[in-house]
Amino acid sequence: MPVLASTPSPPPREPLNPENAARVAQLARWGKGWVAEIAFSPDGRLLAVASSIGVYLYAAADLREVRFLPTDAPVWSVAFSPDGRLLASGSTDNTIRLWDAASGALLRTLEGHTNTVHSVAFSPDGRALASGSADNTIRLWDAASGALLRTLEGHTRSVNSVAFSPDGRVLASGSADNTIQLWDAASGALLRTLAGHTLWVRSVAFSPDGRTLASASADNTIRLWDAASGALLRTLEGHTWGVLSVAFSPDGRTLASASADNTIRLWDAASGALLRTLAGHTYTVNSVAFSPDGRTLASASDDRTIRLWDAASGALLRTLKGHTTIVFSVAFSPDGRALASGSWDGTVRLWVVR
Repeated sequence: MPVLASTPSPPPREPLNPENAARVAQLARWGKGWVAEIAFSPDGRLLAVASSIGVYLYAAADLREVRFLPTDAPVWSVAFSPDGRLLASGSTDNTIRLWDAASGALLRTLEGHTNTVHSVAFSPDGRALASGSADNTIRLWDAASGALLRTLEGHTRSVNSVAFSPDGRVLASGSADNTIQLWDAASGALLRTLAGHTLWVRSVAFSPDGRTLASASADNTIRLWDAASGALLRTLEGHTWGVLSVAFSPDGRTLASASADNTIRLWDAASGALLRTLAGHTYTVNSVAFSPDGRTLASASDDRTIRLWDAASGALLRTLKGHTTIVFSVAFSPDGRALASGSWDGTVRLWVVR
């Protein structure tokens, strides 16, 4: 009877302890992590996905994965430069990474924040990048070199949202200290502090013409401000729970707000009048987005669905089902033909809009 050679036993694995913890290495990775934010490139060809394990880039036409950009910590925010050549990502390891969008190469890592980076935004001319952080500061970076241009200090709690005005001259920041601050984007000088909210500010957005700034707060209200003077134009009341997201229609006439009271509200941006309340979601609405032609509004909810609404009449057009947990973000492609949704179930879904 032939003697069979024995299979060599794998080397024994020593138990994990403080002495060998530094030598731990990843053996395998399963799943794609939860999704925090999604963004289309300006030409609509790429879709960037911020996840708990890195950034995914997909071909928007067929949602084929182009490449995976691994990071050492969860990514909260992604943004393409206006020309589509750069991709910025903000992470819980306190850094911003700049990637070459075409090749996926890491160009540079921007360090300086001392806490999670919640929001990143490019200036309209693509020359500057703004980052808002849980370290209470905003930092402005040279997008080409990665050099720190200036640190904007003034908030006393986490900065949740940053947005440039359409002309790039003003940067707005919304904070957990209940205020919005307006900064001169060129000099970094604080122009004014907008106070009035009684709880943290989750989101800020400029109107397309740059004249009005909208802020969404956990105090259940939206406030509209004159972007030039900082004067409070009006307070929009009606939501019964915190407001998480605001978005202007492309023509600037309508403002949509998403709330933890499970509703979306549409407001006349000029008068502040409530146009209609869109009800149907059964849990918190996290995000709203208008289609490029302004005719359709998409909403993402904790109830695992995306809903499409007729922006003019408020009629529910359809409910998109498939995600298995919270849908955190929705974004229309620049041509309006596709809608992407990102969920904490670790998937991105691309829907054809007809």
